[in-house]
Amino acid sequence: MGYEGLTALVTGASKGLGRAYAVELARRGARVVVLARSEEGLRGLAADIREQGGSAEVVVGDLAAPDGPERILRELRERGLSIDLLVNNAGAGSVGPFLTRPLGPQLSSVALNIDGLLALTYAIGPDLVARGSGGIINVSSTAAFQPMPYQASYAATKAFVLSFTEALAEELRGTGVHVMAAHPGPVATGFFDGTSATIHPVADTPEAVAARTLDDFTRRRAVSYPGRTASRVLNRTMTWVPRLLPRKVIARATGALNRRLGLHEVVDTA
Repeated sequence: MGYEGLTALVTGASKGLGRAYAVELARRGARVVVLARSEEGLRGLAADIREQGGSAEVVVGDLAAPDGPERILRELRERGLSIDLLVNNAGAGSVGPFLTRPLGPQLSSVALNIDGLLALTYAIGPDLVARGSGGIINVSSTAAFQPMPYQASYAATKAFVLSFTEALAEELRGTGVHVMAAHPGPVATGFFDGTSATIHPVADTPEAVAARTLDDFTRRRAVSYPGRTASRVLNRTMTWVPRLLPRKVIARATGALNRRLGLHEVVDTA
């Protein structure tokens, strides 16, 4: 499917990868509905898109709040915004030892990464099926394929997104609605802002990840490993390793890697 004339809802759009998805969709001709908690960030993004000749609508809301998804859905209905493409990009994750990091942010990230994604998919999906067109992109991660000590809850939520997306894609096979999971590796965003952790220096740019994701969706691929060419090959290859080795071995290996990255000693800096 192409993007010209489609209405695309992008969650977590105020910065980072979500912003890149919104800009790239607008560049390809979509009318973009940008959603996040930060009204200021969204208004700036919408202004940038319009200056480039694109179309953007702003919806402010918190998918992690108990009533957040329903408030957002109500606003979409009241404004007559019918969605053709849902990009479930919003995500957050705690980093550091599970038992010594604050519980609140971890619970909030589970609500955002899982509950918010499910609620929007459940509400928008039936309309897509009724029209027999459109699609859903769920942004997961290469973290979905193995347990990750010191990113335990984050990797677990992405494993949920992986499994859910694969199942939903099969349920909707033949309906005209295409469902795809995107599994980027490290992306140069502010994901670790407020902590002593840092993004890997060879991380992909948000722009490269967004462009490749949308290319793969146009090709109706079941899964995308977006990023630069070298990253795509490496990321896809690395997802096969956890399928071949015992889970205990993989957990020890990823734990050792994250300790080398200093994630076992993460502290808050803000």
